[in-house]
Amino acid sequence: MKTIVICFSYHHKNTAKIALVFASTLNAEIKTPPEVNPNGLSEYDLIGFGSGIYFGKHHKSLLDLADKLPQVTNKKAFIFSTSGQTGNTSKFHKQLREKLQSKGFTIVGEFNCAGLDTYGLMKIVGGLNKERPNKDDIKQAEGFAKSLNQPAKA
Repeated sequence: MKTIVICFSYHHKNTAKIALVFASTLNAEIKTPPEVNPNGLSEYDLIGFGSGIYFGKHHKSLLDLADKLPQVTNKKAFIFSTSGQTGNTSKFHKQLREKLQSKGFTIVGEFNCAGLDTYGLMKIVGGLNKERPNKDDIKQAEGFAKSLNQPAKA
């Protein structure tokens, strides 16, 4: 299965750590949103879309890429993120999920874990979720990626 992981990771490279796990486990390449030709994604069987969560949603560059994607049929995608706040990935992923589904993508999984967050006042105390993603997060990301590589159940 030919796979690509599209990731925007900026401040602490939290999401890049997770993207590297996915790429290694799925034997995939990693690109940033500006490096992706939206029409060139047709050659991939599985496409991962991820970034940190900024004010409750994925990074603007990833959302803008989703807007530029052509309509597809039978194209699998997964969504991932790291965030200062965890637990409600359906809320965090909603905007990107809706954009991808409107283009015809089938979302086969979603992953979120904590990441170091030093926004605003949290910077004063050294941040929220220090040392995250950690070994347990990496292990969970690996398990998630392996589950994506399984044949679909009939």
